Amino acid sequence: MKPRHTHSPADCRAISDILARIGDKWSVLVVTRLGDKPMRFNELRRSIGGISQRMLTLTLRGLERDGLLTRTVFPTIPPRVDYALTQLGRDLLNPVSALGEWATRNQTKIARARERFDGRGPNATSAARQTAG
Repeated sequence: MKPRHTHSPADCRAISDILARIGDKWSVLVVTRLGDKPMRFNELRRSIGGISQRMLTLTLRGLERDGLLTRTVFPTIPPRVDYALTQLGRDLLNPVSALGEWATRNQTKIARARERFDGRGPNATSAARQTAG
């Protein structure tokens, strides 16, 4: 007997919301960069090529809101702010790293599959459906 998986619409929305946060490219990069050590804003920004100051700020706020990182302000002049993963963020580090490694290992296979799919054209897709049906 197979277990039944029933999910309420609220559960699905909550899961979708969480996956959207941890699945966007900037969040993944921030989490992996903070996996080794806490970092300051500009240090983090330099380590992530192509991210704007605004996008990094929004990403950090979202990750902090979700409990994945902490923001610590040190009362110096100018103020020093460090970002570090929480335990929840550290728990996320393993699956995110594994997914990144999987993507790296399989990027060539995925590119070939896309080329095959795209090379079929719209008529080939319709013909394949008619043949299968």
